[in-house]
Amino acid sequence: MAETGRTERGSGGRSALLPEHSLLSLEEYLAMQRAIGNETRFRILDLLVEEGAQGAAELRATLDIESNTLHYHLDELVDVGLVENRKRTEPSSNGLYSYYRATSLGEGILEHGVRELMREEWELLEDYGG
Repeated sequence: MAETGRTERGSGGRSALLPEHSLLSLEEYLAMQRAIGNETRFRILDLLVEEGAQGAAELRATLDIESNTLHYHLDELVDVGLVENRKRTEPSSNGLYSYYRATSLGEGILEHGVRELMREEWELLEDYGG
């Protein structure tokens, strides 16, 4: 077996799913997947990746959801590390000092997860005329 930090599947022991010195635990990766498995959280993260940092009022207006619902889902995304809440040193044009933005993990999990699957489906439909 190569020295990669992984055990081979079927080698009798439990397979190592992550490198020996992984930055995140399996539980943290799974929590991220669960977080974007919710449509509202997926839409929030997608909007932040596509449009960049936004205040809660901007997100609420664009997504047309109640403030308490938005903040619940934002808190979930922040808790798992996909979104961060940043403070401005100066107020923005609409007076907000706080804004949300996708983290690099948020961008990565979106781009190399659900979006990739969606792109593949579109490509299959184009290739096979479905």
